[in-house]
Amino acid sequence: MLTRDKSFYRTFIKLMSALMLQQAVVLSVNLADNVMLGGYSETALSGVAAVNQIQFILQQLIFGISNGMVVLASQYWGRKKTDPVRRLMAVAFWAALAIAALLLALVSLFPHGAVGIFTNDENIVRQGMDYLAIVRFSYLFFAVTTILLGGMRVVEKVNIALYVSIVALVLNCSINYTLINGRFGFPEMGVRGAAIGTLTARIVECLIVACYVLIRDERLKLRAKDLVSADIALVNDYIRVSLPVVTTGFLWGCNTALQTVILGHMSSGAIAAHSISSAIFLFLKVTSVGASSAAAILTGKTVGTGDVAKVREYTRTFQVIFLCIGVLLGTILFLIRIPLLGLYVLEPETESLANAFILIESTVLVAMSYQMCMNTGVICGGGDTRYVMIMDLIVIWCIVIPLSFACAFLWNASPVIVLLVLNADQYLKCIPAAIYGNSFRWIRQLTRTEEQERSSAG
Repeated sequence: MLTRDKSFYRTFIKLMSALMLQQAVVLSVNLADNVMLGGYSETALSGVAAVNQIQFILQQLIFGISNGMVVLASQYWGRKKTDPVRRLMAVAFWAALAIAALLLALVSLFPHGAVGIFTNDENIVRQGMDYLAIVRFSYLFFAVTTILLGGMRVVEKVNIALYVSIVALVLNCSINYTLINGRFGFPEMGVRGAAIGTLTARIVECLIVACYVLIRDERLKLRAKDLVSADIALVNDYIRVSLPVVTTGFLWGCNTALQTVILGHMSSGAIAAHSISSAIFLFLKVTSVGASSAAAILTGKTVGTGDVAKVREYTRTFQVIFLCIGVLLGTILFLIRIPLLGLYVLEPETESLANAFILIESTVLVAMSYQMCMNTGVICGGGDTRYVMIMDLIVIWCIVIPLSFACAFLWNASPVIVLLVLNADQYLKCIPAAIYGNSFRWIRQLTRTEEQERSSAG
């Protein structure tokens, strides 16, 4: 039976809407590069698409670090405790910076190798390297922004994402328009102009969020000194809870990047077609990501209060909402595909591939909206972070990836068939999500008791 708790719907819609905008901040910047470069040069578009796969892996890792913190901290927030939330944010903050710094070092030392993983076309690699030389510095700013916004998600204060998204998108589009083709007397910079726009947007959004969280926010009351504090007991709890989430994010990022690797080595137009279809797919996906994140917060908060009956009631309601979201998103993607393709200057073969890819992804959105929101939202938010990691290891890495490589390089299947196989995990994970999600064996109390906290402090 669905919940009749009106406050549940109000809170869920408020959180989901704001979190959609937060995800749109991340993706709209890349989408602006994608669309504007699509009208500039197909080679430039493909080069940036390759680099964006590197960024996507980083984003999934940072989101994993942030989400692991959110899962644990939300239960403390359900108990109205903010001090453990601040200490958990400090752990996540340094972990995210370390990952971003490591990737920055790797792509700085091996730029050709990093881009060359995704394509063997040297012209595309050169364009990608030009873009990477500038955009790589955005990784550190992105890490800081994500963790700070994660803390705001925990305490259900997420409107800052709205202001950040508007500023970042307008700024990036303005710089892209000016520098890619060289307008208003500025030089024509192509991919380097797009990279400057992305880096500038990341710096500005980081400054806005940092000022808001450290100076203006009064709910969490995080201050700079809190980010250098340490609590060994909470560090251990964080590692135990977040490691499966980070691993899942990394595996998902690698899986998405491997799609570009496989398709990029099949035909010259496949990587551009996949870049176009995946850009709008990922942009629509932010609705599901927002719903998943909101579900994780509400589930974690409710588990923290100890009201198991309410957790069950909310879970049944979530599943209906997730299915409705999936059908809506799939329909939208199907309907906008023709006008979307009209924005790009493409060869006929590339346009045909992009159209077929979008048709496949419109059905993927339906399955993904249910399974992802149940798995990474409700189940992870409820405390069982290992389940999704184990399922991804089995479904993606033991079934989908090997089968995709076989289709592409052994059986010479078309890029359309290969893309369908690459996304088969979205369908396969729906049944386990429904069975395990409705068993409620995933409910876990992750927070420390008062006695444990006193013992840790002593």
